[in-house]
Amino acid sequence: MGFNQPSKIQETALPMMLAQPPHNLIAQSQSGTGKTAAFVLAMLSRVEPEQQYPQCMCLSPTYELALQTGKVIEQMGKHYPEVKLAYATRGNKLARGTVLREQVVIGTPGTMLDWCHKFKFFDPKKIKVFVLDEADIMIDTQGHQDQSIRLQRMLPRGCQMLLFSATFDEGVWGFAQRIVPNANVIKLKHEDVMLKSVKQYYVDCESKQDKLEAICNIYGAITIAQAMIFCHTRKMGSWLKGALKEQGHQVELLHGEMLPEERARVIERFRDGKEKVLVTTNVLARGIDVEQVSVVINFDLPVDRYGDPDYETYLHRIGRTGRFGKRGLAINMVETGSRDMDVLKRIEEHFNHKIERMGTDDLDEIERITGTV
Repeated sequence: MGFNQPSKIQETALPMMLAQPPHNLIAQSQSGTGKTAAFVLAMLSRVEPEQQYPQCMCLSPTYELALQTGKVIEQMGKHYPEVKLAYATRGNKLARGTVLREQVVIGTPGTMLDWCHKFKFFDPKKIKVFVLDEADIMIDTQGHQDQSIRLQRMLPRGCQMLLFSATFDEGVWGFAQRIVPNANVIKLKHEDVMLKSVKQYYVDCESKQDKLEAICNIYGAITIAQAMIFCHTRKMGSWLKGALKEQGHQVELLHGEMLPEERARVIERFRDGKEKVLVTTNVLARGIDVEQVSVVINFDLPVDRYGDPDYETYLHRIGRTGRFGKRGLAINMVETGSRDMDVLKRIEEHFNHKIERMGTDDLDEIERITGTV
């Protein structure tokens, strides 16, 4: 899989996850640090392939993240064909009375709860390893927290429990301790590494039309690799996709209201390089790995409902680039006359990291920057 040496989280967590008897673990780790491969290895090492029933359960907060983790399981387990995988995700409907024979089940909390409790497709009392991924997103999503706790209560006493989260505020920490008792705890400060590997710039713009022109100016440079453009709302994303298409650009849109199969198709096309630019909302700010993404553009700066900077989302957005130690570029569109400059300054202060001004007419400078990505 191209791993030459373990990442920090792999080096620290794997001995705990693979120990006998099994240890419970709460770990802080951003996506892009190799933690998926680590917990997948732990799950695969616990499976008894001759036993044809679910033995490992992995909860993801979104359909896309469940698919992405499933891909890692398939890749790592390709020489282990007797181990099978089932997806407990919305839209994957099984006939009543189905009895699952797959050893690993991955999915979102609501569907997983239905499969265990309502339809009884498998017996949670036989689960040996329970993984809860991206816990910070999980508790932001309505209902996921309660569903996860209900699932955890169905598991047997000796089940190994592994929880991962990119951040640990009080809410996440309280949730983690309820889900994973008597756990080893690993906290890795990752944001300093990420901020060093992603060059950050801002562009002065008069209006959203001006932002569009700025993107078109830098489009030639950014399509050397692939780019993600983040908008605050679905409506703005739709407008931007249409405007870029009118200019003849190869672009796709992804947002949370799309059907799961549509979202999967868009992600697949983007991964395969069929679309060079993906316009999206915060639904893709966390967790999604597309290795070729070298540029992230914040068309709208991330703010909470009160208009204050959303620091975590900013970090997660720019973290779509600069993956696994590679260089990345983040460009922030700042509308003059709005609160954008104040938001940007507060982001700078929060991370103690200078965001420099970029002149969009200077294509040589942009090509030089993207050339070093």
